[in-house]
Amino acid sequence: MSAVKRCYQLKVVSDFASAHSLHNYPGDCRRLHGHNWKVEVEVSASALNELGIAIDFKALRHIVKKVTDRFDHFYLNDIPPFDKENPTAENIAAAIYQGVAAALQQPHYHSIALIAVTLWETERACVRYSEELIHE
Repeated sequence: MSAVKRCYQLKVVSDFASAHSLHNYPGDCRRLHGHNWKVEVEVSASALNELGIAIDFKALRHIVKKVTDRFDHFYLNDIPPFDKENPTAENIAAAIYQGVAAALQQPHYHSIALIAVTLWETERACVRYSEELIHE
């Protein structure tokens, strides 16, 4: 007899604007410049609530906005963690991922798992960041 494991994957899209400059970059991006970043956040759930919802899209968008508001209309090099690490698209995506993951630790989100954060720097360039547990 076969068993079915249900998996629902949801995605919300948000955006923010910020400026940065890349330390030691051998090109134009070492100078101050800005981006209108697009953020995609993907989550999964194996169960639905009594309404048939994994997580309300509005709630997930609110979490993403709260995380990205830290960066919106700021010079990233001036704010943590980018006052110490290079504000590359890769590092920004990881910071957003960690912020969303922390927010999803609330008990009422116990069935929600963060899959990935995709950060679009331009219409043609993005980075997708995820984490996986390594069992040793």
